[in-house]
Amino acid sequence: MSGFNFDVITLFPKAFELLNNLGVITRALDKHLIKVNLHDLREYGEGSYRQVDDKPYGGGAGMVLKPEPIYKAYESIRKFPKSKTLLMTPQGKVLKQKDLARWSTLDQIIIICGQYEGFDERIRCLADEEISIGDYVLSGGEIPAISIINGLTRLLPGTLGDPDSLVDESHNSSLLEYPHYTRPLIFKDMRVPDVLVSGNHEEIKLWRDKKRIERTLERRFDLISDEHYKHPSNIKRVEKELNKSMKFLMKKENDIYPDW
Repeated sequence: MSGFNFDVITLFPKAFELLNNLGVITRALDKHLIKVNLHDLREYGEGSYRQVDDKPYGGGAGMVLKPEPIYKAYESIRKFPKSKTLLMTPQGKVLKQKDLARWSTLDQIIIICGQYEGFDERIRCLADEEISIGDYVLSGGEIPAISIINGLTRLLPGTLGDPDSLVDESHNSSLLEYPHYTRPLIFKDMRVPDVLVSGNHEEIKLWRDKKRIERTLERRFDLISDEHYKHPSNIKRVEKELNKSMKFLMKKENDIYPDW
């Protein structure tokens, strides 16, 4: 089976050397689960100076990436049957975990990295989707592109040693992940919750479910009010799960500390 292909159009290909030191992502490269092909935009520049940018029509600060080099780079890429092209731009849709899951079923992702003050508007038609990694502006699209390569690669079969570790992660089900603890049992007077060392897997699962809902309600209520939970019945289901978990844990606590 051939690996997943990432083709990245960038002015700064050296930025992607970071991928060679990113643990499971590096192993995915070594195991040929993924292939990252970098297309240096400068090689497609015009004239002896390999010009890739120019002043914007109408005036204004900064430089704008020209359309010709990007088109040439894009047309040089071999397209796979199941392929999508992403344009990295602060104006794009904010990246979600469900996007990574959706793209993981493809054979290829082509990423166009913006730069400087932006790019000529006429390159937008090359992209299937415009993507941002947050409501802020970076100097270029390389860091967002690395984020996509990292996040998507983790979902590919064979990348993680234990694929079950993906199941309860934050954002997989519009809920944040539950708290984690490891040894020592007590650290700086902070003790691991007793339920986690009880050996009772049913209680542990209920505690974790409760913490996932609690943590999401406290920190990211917008996730619960997101499209997956807009329907009133879904919101009621979350509230019901929270109440159920809390009642169970209160009952267990009463068993331990009876009302004399």
